Amino acid sequence: MHTIRSGSTRAALRILLLLAALLGLAVPPAAHASTAATPFKVLALYSGTYDAAHIDFDKEANVWFPQQAAANGFTYTASTNWDLLANGGVNAYQVVLFLDDLPQTSAQRAGFEAYMRGGGAWMGFHVSAFTTDAASWSWYHNQFLGSGNFQSNTWGPTSVTLKVEDRTHAATRNLPATFASSVSEWYSWSNDLRQNPNIRILASIDPSSFPVGTDPNQSWYSGYYPILWTNTQYKMLYANFGHNAMNYTTNTRLSSTFASATQNQFLLDGLKWLGGADTGTPPADSPSETAWYSLTNAGNGTCVDARSAATANGTVIQQYACNGTQAQQFQFRSTDSGYRQAAIRVNPQQVIDVTGVSTADNAPLQLWSYSGGQNQQWLPAKESTGRYHFTARHSGKCLTAASASTNSVQLTQRTCDGSTAQSFTLTAQP
Repeated sequence: MHTIRSGSTRAALRILLLLAALLGLAVPPAAHASTAATPFKVLALYSGTYDAAHIDFDKEANVWFPQQAAANGFTYTASTNWDLLANGGVNAYQVVLFLDDLPQTSAQRAGFEAYMRGGGAWMGFHVSAFTTDAASWSWYHNQFLGSGNFQSNTWGPTSVTLKVEDRTHAATRNLPATFASSVSEWYSWSNDLRQNPNIRILASIDPSSFPVGTDPNQSWYSGYYPILWTNTQYKMLYANFGHNAMNYTTNTRLSSTFASATQNQFLLDGLKWLGGADTGTPPADSPSETAWYSLTNAGNGTCVDARSAATANGTVIQQYACNGTQAQQFQFRSTDSGYRQAAIRVNPQQVIDVTGVSTADNAPLQLWSYSGGQNQQWLPAKESTGRYHFTARHSGKCLTAASASTNSVQLTQRTCDGSTAQSFTLTAQP
């Protein structure tokens, strides 16, 4: 395994941001904004001192990103001066990248936290999440990234098939359901990102990739491994790739991180979103915001239904034989970041709600008046079958039906498992 070692107004603004970071307060966005007419500015920080594979990725990135800059509306500056985080220099940039390292000093760390809390944007690669001591900077590893400690890695570097779990995000809306990644070493983590309500997993390793690795003692044979994700509380993206295959004897590159055109699409679309230059629209196959849909469960054939066609707060959301009534018709209205409220047709103010804002498996679903709660927001993700699954924003768990087609069984949320109990066909209703 290959790892790393463990002006007066502007000055006043930096001091306020640093104080906010230390106190854990949110602050209004700093002057990081860009406009569509003005290229946004990207700062890439790297160390370039450890592991030939990481150094080679730095070299590639510092060629590839400048080549893409003009055509994609940004400028690119690379620097090994991590004190730009500490002295406020990063505030001149809309986006900061961590290519092969992360801030090491307390001043650098406080500056980065202030930058992110102040409205900055970030994309990190591979080693930028690595640690075996997450507690030493818990905000970054446990809250911001959500990953915790490094747990294991694959060896040697290989390509994998990535399954896109969320095609509503600006960084992934132009990606297919699955695609071949570039070659990389892959990391796993101590924290289960699926249990973090602030984390949206954008892509994970498809099971068809197993085994991952060429060394039998450092390969993955099964399991769940997120590769691309974002934290909904910040403008950020993390990508697990960024380690080229190398001949360490001759220091020769054997693969390229930028060999996958589809993966490159993620990088460019992600940068545009981070830099405020994204002008795209959600994929055409996402649910319409004006249509009314019935939801038929793929596992048992029943429809999502409001019990007795009632609309009062607390009305049970259940499964019931499909009957075409308005008690089985829902409209998916955007909130933000791809999430939707699921309003019922008989009273559109009432939406599908996780009872008691519970994050537990098997928490029951009900109708409740929409108030903006994260337990009332669902992320629809289209599957390769054309069906959808729906993830609750507050818990990261999926809307789930019963295994049998029994009428009147209350629907619940449960850990997303890819089963047909969590898969629904949407049918537009007149």
